Amino acid sequence: MAQDVFSVEQVAAKLGLHVRTVRNYVRDGRLKAVRIGKQYRITAEDLAAFTGLPVAERAPAPVAELSGVVEIAGVDRAAADRIATMVMASVNGPRDAGERPLRVETIHDGERATLKIIVLGDLAAGADLLRWVASVAENLT
Repeated sequence: MAQDVFSVEQVAAKLGLHVRTVRNYVRDGRLKAVRIGKQYRITAEDLAAFTGLPVAERAPAPVAELSGVVEIAGVDRAAADRIATMVMASVNGPRDAGERPLRVETIHDGERATLKIIVLGDLAAGADLLRWVASVAENLT
């Protein structure tokens, strides 16, 4: 789990103090810090304990996700099963680091001879999957 860690300069800016004052607090042992190389790092918990006030949480980074439905017409049951199997295999395969998994559902309507593929999740992985589906759909004959 990531922990918020601040430099002496960041703490000084947050508290409205001079950098030297914060360094003196650290050297005197009044403000707990860890020395990394030639610099001090102060955790959010230690800063909160020093000030008696909670440190404001960082807002979570915005996340953009894909939600889409692809409809392929003129697909019989056998072709729909092949396409669905390939789609699910590609979704369950290896992913790049940090890439969120895709959620995919496939539905075949035999009366209308259509296959619907519902895709939810990571934008980049979803775009790759949709490009692949488009190439498969173009080659159906």
